[in-house]
Amino acid sequence: MARAWRIEYEGAYYHLLCRGNERRDIFITDDDQRLFLDTLGECCERFELELFAYVLMSNHYHLLIRTWRANLSRAMHWLAGTYTRRFNNRHGRSGHLFQGRFKSILVENSDYVLQLSYYIHRNPLRAGVTERLADYLWSSYPVYAYGKKSPDWLSTRLILNHFKAPNPHKAYRGKVQRYAKEEQRVWEDFRYGLILGSQRFVDSIRDRFLPQKRIAQVPQQLRLARDKEFEEILEAGARKIGCDLPRLPTARRMSGAEKDKRDVLIYWLWKAGLLTNEQIGTLFRLTYSAVSHSVKQMQKKLRSDKELSAKFRLLNSQFKL
Repeated sequence: MARAWRIEYEGAYYHLLCRGNERRDIFITDDDQRLFLDTLGECCERFELELFAYVLMSNHYHLLIRTWRANLSRAMHWLAGTYTRRFNNRHGRSGHLFQGRFKSILVENSDYVLQLSYYIHRNPLRAGVTERLADYLWSSYPVYAYGKKSPDWLSTRLILNHFKAPNPHKAYRGKVQRYAKEEQRVWEDFRYGLILGSQRFVDSIRDRFLPQKRIAQVPQQLRLARDKEFEEILEAGARKIGCDLPRLPTARRMSGAEKDKRDVLIYWLWKAGLLTNEQIGTLFRLTYSAVSHSVKQMQKKLRSDKELSAKFRLLNSQFKL
């Protein structure tokens, strides 16, 4: 059975999501939500968590945190277990409340934290449970948008410091209200079902935390390792056809010959059928649509350009994918 890969270190940012068992409600009354927030505050103090944003929905919750110790799993286990016990006692029930393991996304930096705060706070709108975020009681949005009194365990400085306007609360409110068209952009840098950040950040996490011996039940480790192996093959292939691979992501202007060599490499990987367009795009720092366009153009060129066809045949003969 697949299980989540938890990457933990001091100062790590996370977006956390946990659902009720079988998607059932984890909050039945307003007192349950108050109970959860009290328990969450205890968790932050006990495990030295810095909480930036939250939203409580009927059958799940979102949290945006930083761990000052490498203790995410311990903290979330305590939060789930303690709230479940208290909830069960209040309602005279027993058994599991949450749906297995919580979902965690490792977040690169405060810029992504800011974007995620917009996304998290807009949850009640997307779910159709309110028409105005100001009317929804169970999130940190009123603190950010209207300067409402903040609980001691909610840390707002990191996010509000992004706004240099005279009234940062008003600026934040305006940004969230205008964010509907941008909501999906925050996920453009979501990689391996695990990390939200730049490719450089992904590479650093892989170098620091990917074990030498991968665990078959942790598919995120296998995907991250496989892409590393493809990167090494790609570098060797680029050298073989005279392509300056390190220059490609930073080149503002690319000559026709450079672009052709790059596109031959892209087509070679695509033709092998072992990587998706998204994964190829990650290797070349390109979007999904840019990879698709590159493949279509190279299919046409290979029919008439003998030099490019020779490079493609060379790659196929030298490297088996």
